[in-house]
Amino acid sequence: QVQLVESGGGLVQPGGSLRISCAASGRIFSINDMGWYRQAPGKQRELVADITRGGSTKYTDSVKGRFTISRDNAKNTMFLQMNSLKPEDTAVYYCNADIIISGPVYKSYDYWGQGTQVTVSS
Repeated sequence: QVQLVESGGGLVQPGGSLRISCAASGRIFSINDMGWYRQAPGKQRELVADITRGGSTKYTDSVKGRFTISRDNAKNTMFLQMNSLKPEDTAVYYCNADIIISGPVYKSYDYWGQGTQVTVSS
């Protein structure tokens, strides 16, 4: 019904930059809050950054000043610009979105993408 697809992950050297994207498609009426989560091997999933429909943002302390979350409501896309990457940033990054679907009944659902691997290593 609704699909979130992440892209842009890859291997980056420490100090490098990477921009990952999340594209939402399907019976979308509107998208409320969106966020980027990440999960490293052996660790719990954590919120990296989130952004409201109006553009208000929040970041976890470990990425503050290095990462920038943004969204394009017209294209139902979200981005995460990652600068000054550290090995500790290595994880699978997941897109999350609170989406109101179109149909006879309008209802909000929480959707997740499949994730994109970001590896920071020399």
